[in-house]
Amino acid sequence: MQALGIHHVSINVTDVDAALAFYTGPLGLTVREDRPAFGFAGAWLDVGGQQIHLIGAPAPDNLGQHLAMQVGDLHATVAELRAQGIEVAGPSPVGPGLQSFLVDPSGNAVELYERVAP
Repeated sequence: MQALGIHHVSINVTDVDAALAFYTGPLGLTVREDRPAFGFAGAWLDVGGQQIHLIGAPAPDNLGQHLAMQVGDLHATVAELRAQGIEVAGPSPVGPGLQSFLVDPSGNAVELYERVAP
């Protein structure tokens, strides 16, 4: 097998409407209109050429699992989110970059990552 990349990541959210407001509002993702009617609540979102699929279901306990989104300027992004009243940890150095963490309305961890040139 030769994987070509990540197509999407699915996350469980306890309230799809609250998750949509969070991911499309402060985080700036856009809703895809091509999600089939699966018979359960959810939504598909575009993020930088990949997708996040929201599944209306109980969210698992936060044990370190998370999704990470790359941003161009982490300090500016964190300042913008904090100005909107969103609690964000960091930024902190990690490998060749910086990271910050926040949680969505269902308690899912979201990492924001900026690659810093060596």
